[in-house]
Amino acid sequence: MQGTEATISWDVSGYYMYLPSAVIYHDMKELAWWDGIAAKYTPGPGMGQAFKHPSGNYVMKYPMGQALQFMPWFLAAHVLAEPLGYPADGFSRPYQVAISWGSLLVALIGLIFLRKILLRFFSEKTAALVILSIGIGSNYLEYAGVTGAMTHNWLFTLNCLLIWTTIRFYERPSPGAAAVIGLLTGWAVITRPSEIVAVIIPLLWGVNSLAALRVRAQLLRTHAVKVLLAGVCAGAMVFLQMAYWKFAAGEWIVYSYEDQGFTWFPPHIESVLWSAKAGWLVYSPMMIFAVFGLFMLFRKLPEIAPAIVLYCLAALYITSAWDIWWYGGSLGQRAMIQAYPLWAFALGAFWSWAARPGWRAWLFAFATAAFIYLNVWWSHQAHRGGHFFPEQMTRQYVWKVMGRTHIERDWLKLLDNRDEFTGTDRPLLKRVLSEDFEQDTTATVTGGNPISGSKSLIINGEKQFSPSFRLQPPGAEYHWIRAGVTFQCDPKEWDWWAMTQFVIRFREGDKVVKERMIRLQRHVDGSEAKQIWRKSFNSELCTSVSARCYSRTALSVTGANTCPGCCTAP
Repeated sequence: MQGTEATISWDVSGYYMYLPSAVIYHDMKELAWWDGIAAKYTPGPGMGQAFKHPSGNYVMKYPMGQALQFMPWFLAAHVLAEPLGYPADGFSRPYQVAISWGSLLVALIGLIFLRKILLRFFSEKTAALVILSIGIGSNYLEYAGVTGAMTHNWLFTLNCLLIWTTIRFYERPSPGAAAVIGLLTGWAVITRPSEIVAVIIPLLWGVNSLAALRVRAQLLRTHAVKVLLAGVCAGAMVFLQMAYWKFAAGEWIVYSYEDQGFTWFPPHIESVLWSAKAGWLVYSPMMIFAVFGLFMLFRKLPEIAPAIVLYCLAALYITSAWDIWWYGGSLGQRAMIQAYPLWAFALGAFWSWAARPGWRAWLFAFATAAFIYLNVWWSHQAHRGGHFFPEQMTRQYVWKVMGRTHIERDWLKLLDNRDEFTGTDRPLLKRVLSEDFEQDTTATVTGGNPISGSKSLIINGEKQFSPSFRLQPPGAEYHWIRAGVTFQCDPKEWDWWAMTQFVIRFREGDKVVKERMIRLQRHVDGSEAKQIWRKSFNSELCTSVSARCYSRTALSVTGANTCPGCCTAP
């Protein structure tokens, strides 16, 4: 189990690094052990999960809360690794399996407690529909059943336990319940600092008016010792993180995310909700029911509705304010998952209304089946189907491939631009440019191993740009511009951000008024030569008065790969 599909890879390796650093290698400052692990297991940019502090030591990027949750599973694997014939190095199969199965067990515990909570407020039928909606119909399936070692699944369970303990505390205040509330809140904060929003749950649960707020304040004063105990327990959890920072960096507080941060005004709410790149409601449309249910809560559960709505909106706002609002290779909005125990109440309110016998039940049963299919389909595509491309998805591509079992390779062009020609080429085409480089004598053209003829243009790390081929527009009566390139890439570049780009630009003077691009390596599997076309809509730049679209069209090829090719623009 190695590579970036392993359990302990990418961000998870960053959460996890505390454990092998402290227990196995006894090196939490220099992390000299990492290079050997990275070479052996290739878990992704693990050293990118720590940064060089001005003190000269490395400091972990992520706080330690997730590592503390991993600890029992890590220790069990560490004890069993060598007896089972595996190296006790922190990353061999026993560690991967232990963290994976531990994550799944934690997910099941979360669902069990969520059901116990829901049954206090809803019928058995409604509770079952909520569990079904979240467990199979949302991206919780992905982050509990597949990539469960990410923080979101574990925080989901922490929040379920926090809600359960809060309910029990207000039924019968006890020191034990207070201590658990403090531990769970502090633990959530040192797992993801943005989870400070969790304090809303114990402080405002059951408060729905100013009078109720005054009663709550009096209750907390009456149980001041228990409240202090909760605060001490929360503070103790946070102190563990501060103690690590003091040990590693010599400072009590370290901002370990470096240049990553928040934009509070305005946040990226629209993108978080609807973007094809990682929109919450695009990839988990089941949660649209929860959004509707949020408005129903005040009628269904008026006593707890304010706390739930405040938490959900605050969590959405914080999630949207993060500058990397798509959260890396996220399938939908993974940062929303830890809030699902609160959104579950909104789903419960919705299903209490929608599941009544009659047309509504049939309508929403059909919609639920469709949403479940899409959710399972997206989860499959993210790992085995190959139709989901993290951080690259566009609205045009999503609509083109959604729910399909087979896609055409040509559709991958929609990952790079939105123009799509669906008609047939006119019988009469006007050729405005053709270049085969046979007559080119500049230094950018070489013999080498040409695709055809005696010469091809080579693009590589030293020469990353082709010449720009400029031409006058063919006229407004031509609605599309078609450009083609015959290319060969050996070796193929697999990182999408480094792929060679075939670009068309439309200019009005020096101003670029439109630009379209194709990443060439998407369209080849190996070193074969291939011709590819890009059609770009011409008429959208024209006016009926002047019949003039732009002053020039430019074609160019850019990239960092050895990609000999020739450009034609018939």
